[in-house]
Amino acid sequence: MVAKRFETEILDEAKRKVISEAYRAAVTEHKLQVVGQPDIEEIQFTKDQPTQFAATLETAPEYELPEYKGLPVKRTISSVTEADIVRAIDMLREQRAEYPIVARPLANGDVAVVNYTGTSEGKPLTDFAPVARGLTEKKGFWIKAEPNSFIPGFTEQLVGMKAGEKRTVNVDFPADFVTPQLAGKKGVYDVELVEVREKKMPAADDAFAKQLQAENFEKLREGVRADLQNELNSKQARDIRNQALKALLDQIKCDLPESLVNQETRGIVYNIVSENQQRGVPKEAMDAQKDAIYNSANATAKERVKALFVVHRIAEKEGIRVEQTEMTARLQSMAAQYNMPFKKLVEQLDKNNHLESVHEQLLTEKVIDLLVQNAKIEDVQPEPAKA
Repeated sequence: MVAKRFETEILDEAKRKVISEAYRAAVTEHKLQVVGQPDIEEIQFTKDQPTQFAATLETAPEYELPEYKGLPVKRTISSVTEADIVRAIDMLREQRAEYPIVARPLANGDVAVVNYTGTSEGKPLTDFAPVARGLTEKKGFWIKAEPNSFIPGFTEQLVGMKAGEKRTVNVDFPADFVTPQLAGKKGVYDVELVEVREKKMPAADDAFAKQLQAENFEKLREGVRADLQNELNSKQARDIRNQALKALLDQIKCDLPESLVNQETRGIVYNIVSENQQRGVPKEAMDAQKDAIYNSANATAKERVKALFVVHRIAEKEGIRVEQTEMTARLQSMAAQYNMPFKKLVEQLDKNNHLESVHEQLLTEKVIDLLVQNAKIEDVQPEPAKA
């Protein structure tokens, strides 16, 4: 009676046990480094008969680990210039610029507040590109009166207009226009100039410096120089690290586990879409670029997955480990960055299975530190700026 009542459960448990033990034994016998979960297909499981099953699995890539010490790296020698400081301070002034309304014709450098509707071949632009609603009609739109602002050739035709005036503007959408369906077409815009606003930037003086919590303008300059130098140093360090890792990965050609590549690709695509949504990019525009987004994400994913295996090989060979104190320090830094209690952050990461990602990040950083410390670094002059 017991056997009959629980026959299904007993057989299921026996099947799991037999297949699990046989699978582990086969993996050990063939010395396989398995990635992810296997796909088990039952072939035969009946009483008094040998159990047979097929396991489809992915294994870690096989490759010869190249020499990772002495990798060639170029370090660009550069320093903060006077022009860099002036440009940075001008950006700070730009952020605090005011745009009062003025009662005069629009001039170069002003801001034009306009209402417009756009057509091509007598049809609304949305007939050609449904995602181009913003290009088809806008009210109260701010445009800087400077070359190539908005659509090439658009603002140049507004110069000289007065508030309340209407004008027809003709444009040629460039061949590389951001909305492909409009590339190469001719556009006609009915434009009404609502307001002319003059750009007024604060003077570069002590009063401006005090708005930024600096003692005086000279102290502001010193602070800007220091910030720019720190940014330059950080960029140089990132560039060297990227070069070292790329120089290593470029030497390795191997097949990568599709499941890991697909999983990483999905994560990258998700991040790209989320960032674009936060920037206000419409869904239609992202859909139009979905193939390009996927291809880019897939290429990045392959490099990341390859790096994952290479990093672990080097870490194992060099005895590199992530200590618990290092994990705790990184998590505390993250908690401060996100303004979250330490315990809550750890619980959240653990719940979403992201603690391992933090560990992988630290291990990768330590391995790249090793690559950089042993790299052959050549100092080079920066390339001349293009005219």
